[in-house]
Amino acid sequence: MADPAPAPARSTRGKPPAGATGVLVLADGSVAWGKGFGHVGHAVGEVCFNTAMTGYQEVMTDPSYAGQIVTFTFPHIGNVGINDEDVEAHVPGAVGCIVREEITAPSNFRSQGDFASWLAARGKIGLSGLDTRALTRRIRTAGAPNAVIAHHPDGKFDLKALTKIAREWPGLEGMDLARVVSREGSEDWEGGVWHLGQGYARSPHDKRPHVVAMDFGAKDNIFRNLVKAGAQVTVVPAETSLETVLALEPAGVFLSNGPGDPAATGEYAVPVIRQLLERDVPIFGICLGHQMLGLAAGATTSKMHQGHRGANHPVKRLADGVVEITSMNHGFAVDNASLPAGIEETHVSLFDGSNCGIAIKGKRAFGVQYHPEASPGPQDSFYLFEKFVGMLG
Repeated sequence: MADPAPAPARSTRGKPPAGATGVLVLADGSVAWGKGFGHVGHAVGEVCFNTAMTGYQEVMTDPSYAGQIVTFTFPHIGNVGINDEDVEAHVPGAVGCIVREEITAPSNFRSQGDFASWLAARGKIGLSGLDTRALTRRIRTAGAPNAVIAHHPDGKFDLKALTKIAREWPGLEGMDLARVVSREGSEDWEGGVWHLGQGYARSPHDKRPHVVAMDFGAKDNIFRNLVKAGAQVTVVPAETSLETVLALEPAGVFLSNGPGDPAATGEYAVPVIRQLLERDVPIFGICLGHQMLGLAAGATTSKMHQGHRGANHPVKRLADGVVEITSMNHGFAVDNASLPAGIEETHVSLFDGSNCGIAIKGKRAFGVQYHPEASPGPQDSFYLFEKFVGMLG
């Protein structure tokens, strides 16, 4: 039975309800009141939802969420606090978040502080008390809307002005955000994956295949997993030239995740990837990197209706029918129907059949739409890092 059409996330346009110190204003004029926390001010972005039950700190520091307001479908967010070890990147990520329940005092032996203060220190706005189920159903039905999230202790907001900001924001389609979140210089990556009670592993200094990782907004755990799989990693900015990449003498090139429209970022990245393919350099792409690998091989990409975001997405591996439970965060996808003869589809989503993996025929190049490094999420897909490093010889 199909879900009934959800009511808009709307409330009175005039005086806010008693105790309201935050508001979400959608581009269509819908207004939802709540209690603000974190940074005081307002921010504009696309409202999406994430279905993970854990890992809110990793989500909020994932650069792929740049320009987005994350609605957490799990109601209890913030209850384990925050800590320095769970930060995925120190660049702009999500501009704000929406949660059902108010943030409570943290209760976890790893906690170093509370979620609300941590958000405030990073200029990110939180909003609690909304009907996140209704908002999620609205996104599923009508697509991800543009909106403004705002927080002020006195509860006074200029709704007309906020609606205007939401309506005039151009949205993520056509937007290159990799430039905003990519590192500015090259870095020799140090450190492996995290273990309870031990922290992050140290990078071994033995002779290893050298991977050049192009940073379009990468999560640090990707680099840690490349090290775990047996690689030595140098991370370079998104706009690194082919000549600079080749001068580093890579055994392989990794294309990272990141935010925004792959076609926009691809204007400068795809020509580099295409020339790497012509030289038969081994390539592995994740998320945005996967999409740009598809573009370089002749496929097209498009904006999704609602996107896929969470730590519980089933993906079918077409070679043997194995189903991997994966972590995802993407609002664009490679179009299945656009795949040319030179691309093999390797994985598909069991939610909607969208493309989740490709391999370039005759080349040592492949990509996946999901996040095999997890953080947060399952670890079913670590084998992909081993597959890539195994190609390097």
